Amino acid sequence: MNKSDTIKELAIALNKAQAEMSGAKKSAANPFFKSKYANLEEVIACVKEPFADNGLSFMQFPITEDDRAGVETIVMHESGEWISGSFMLKPTKLDPQGQGSSFSYAKRYALQSILGIPSEDDDGNAASAKKPLMTAKDAASKLETAKTVDDLVKVWNSLPIDIKQVESVIAAKDSKKAGLNK
Repeated sequence: MNKSDTIKELAIALNKAQAEMSGAKKSAANPFFKSKYANLEEVIACVKEPFADNGLSFMQFPITEDDRAGVETIVMHESGEWISGSFMLKPTKLDPQGQGSSFSYAKRYALQSILGIPSEDDDGNAASAKKPLMTAKDAASKLETAKTVDDLVKVWNSLPIDIKQVESVIAAKDSKKAGLNK
């Protein structure tokens, strides 16, 4: 990260703008992973008005280094204060399309990260409402109903469980297996 000599006015304005910003809606579809994500337009939509209202702006410049491509993001305040940071990715292919893809990803992720913008669910309520975690027993039951690997992945991805619950299910199955094998 780089910054101007002082960032007091920038920090005050950014604090006010962040209080006004919402999460970026996951409105774009990723057919490869069969999921939704917040695209760059959604991220910018979250920023545009709160930034304008608080004397803030940003710029993003494509940068390359060796076999990596990314962006430098600069957040500026009307006082002349600024902060900047670079985010680089290694393209899957070292051709213009691969670099262009890296630039696009880097622009979105860098802006969300620097400004603290989360991605939220389409219905807008899921981001603010906590989902109750399943018990280990319920998780195991749902996973056991999967008939194919695709079914298993769908069930797994839809489960609102944490890693401790997963470890609990695995440990219980291992104990049960160990008891049967004696």
